[in-house]
Amino acid sequence: RLRTRDCKVKRLIYNSSADVVFDYAHDIHDGDESLPFSGEFWDMVADLRTQAEALILSANDPDELLTCALRPCNVFGPGDQRLIPLLVDMARSNWDKFIIGSGNNLSDFTYVDNVAHAHICAEESLSSEIDTVSGKAFFITNLEPMKFREFARILLEGLGYRRPFIKLSGHVAENIFSFVKSLHLKSDSKKLDPSVSIYKLASRTRTFSCLAAQKQIQYSPVVSMKEAVGLTVDAFSHLAIDSALIRYKDIDESSKVEKFLGSGQVADILLWRDEKKTFICFLVVGFLYQWFFLSGSTFISSLAQLLLLTTVFLCGHHVLSMSGYGSAVPRLPPSCFEISEVNVRSFFFSCTQST
Repeated sequence: RLRTRDCKVKRLIYNSSADVVFDYAHDIHDGDESLPFSGEFWDMVADLRTQAEALILSANDPDELLTCALRPCNVFGPGDQRLIPLLVDMARSNWDKFIIGSGNNLSDFTYVDNVAHAHICAEESLSSEIDTVSGKAFFITNLEPMKFREFARILLEGLGYRRPFIKLSGHVAENIFSFVKSLHLKSDSKKLDPSVSIYKLASRTRTFSCLAAQKQIQYSPVVSMKEAVGLTVDAFSHLAIDSALIRYKDIDESSKVEKFLGSGQVADILLWRDEKKTFICFLVVGFLYQWFFLSGSTFISSLAQLLLLTTVFLCGHHVLSMSGYGSAVPRLPPSCFEISEVNVRSFFFSCTQST
C-alpha cells in the first residue's frame, strides 16, 4: 500500500484466475464468488495467485486505494503460453487419441480480448466509486460453456491434428496419470508430462456464473467463442501440422498402425480396443519397471525376489506342485479360513473395550 501511495495509484485491478477455487478433484457447476479458496493446488502458480489475490483485496481502502480482482477461466488466444501449448503438446505426444471419461463435462473459457475488456469495465466501475465493486472478486468467462473435449477438438483439428477416437474411462485415466506422476517424482525429472496437467482440466466440469460481473461492472463479452477460436487457430498456425494430406484427410479412415496390427489380441491391447486388457498390461509393465529400475536393488536381486514371490504364489494356489521338491503340501480347504459371526463380534467388542 505504501508503494501505491508513493506512486499515487488510486485503483488497482488484479488479474487472478478461476483456479483459485478449483481443487482439481471436484466439479464446479455455475460457481459464484461465494466459493472459498481451494486448500489444495495442482501447481505453484495457482497457489501464488490465491495469495496475491487475498493480499490485494485486503489492501482495499475507500480513502486511499480501491482494489478488485478478476478471475477469468481457461484464458486462451494469441500469445497464450499455457492452455493452447498444453493441448498441442498433448496432441504431439499421441494423447490426443483418447477421450477421457464421458467427454460430456463442461468448461468455461475466456478469450484474451474479453479479459482485457473486463479490466476496462472494472476500472470504469472503480472510477465511479461503486461500493459493490471495490474489495471484491469477479468471475469472467465468454458466457458460452462448452464441452472441454469439443473445445480441444476444434482447436486441434484447425491445426491439422486428428480428433480423439479411443474412449478412456476417468477411473482408468486417473490411475494412469497418478502412476506417471509417481514415476516423475521418483526419477527427479524436472518436467512433468503435459498430459498429466491437461487431464486435470479435461476430466472435470468447471462452469462459473458471471452475474456479479454483468451487474456490477457491466461486463459482457466483445468476442464470441466461434470468432475467438478462429482467431486463436490463425495465431498458432506455426504449431500446425504442415502436411495438407493430414490436415484434410478423412478422420474416420483407419491409420497405418491399425491396418498393420490388424484385429488380433496384440492390436486390441496396443490400440486400447479392450480397455481392461490394456490397463492390466499397463499395470504389469509399470510394476516391472518399478521393480527392476526404481527399487534400488541390483537386477539379479530383483529377479531373484520376483522369482521367489512367483513361486510362493503358484505353490499357494496349487498351480505349481511341491511334490517335485521332495515334499507334499496339502491344499487347505476353504473351511479353515471361515470365522464365525460370534467370534467376530467378540473380537470387535474386546477392541472397543480396550480403547
